[in-house]
Amino acid sequence: MPQLDPAFFGTQLFWLAISFIVLYVLMSRLAMPQIAGVLKQREDKIRGDLDAAQRLKEETKSVIAAYEKALADARGEAQALARQTMDAANAESSRRQQELTDRITSQLAAAERRIAEARSQAMANVGTMAAEVAQQAFGRLTGAAADPARVAAAVERTLKGGA
Repeated sequence: MPQLDPAFFGTQLFWLAISFIVLYVLMSRLAMPQIAGVLKQREDKIRGDLDAAQRLKEETKSVIAAYEKALADARGEAQALARQTMDAANAESSRRQQELTDRITSQLAAAERRIAEARSQAMANVGTMAAEVAQQAFGRLTGAAADPARVAAAVERTLKGGA
């Protein structure tokens, strides 16, 4: 095998060195700048993507903060509206309750007046009826007619608690 023959080592090493140098020059002048450019483009794209992601993250934080503020404002407005509605409903309820209380009070007063009138009328009728009953009882017991004025006075004294 000629590759392993020590007589050919010198020429093989020479061509190896020449081939290595030519390939090194070609790689460093042609391929390496292209590879470096591609790597630089990749690095710039990645850096740009990271910057865009950071910018979007900050925008997202600001949008979330605005959303939370709007949500808190809406909750506050809803609570204020609910409080106003509750206050209005309570005021209306109090007004209706007061009207009902006033109406019931006036109806109660009218009923008490009617009861008092009925009682006084009944008491007046009781006096008259008692006088009539006393006259009839006196007439049946004695056979004579009783004096209506005396009977009325006696009934009146008895109703007032006298003797």
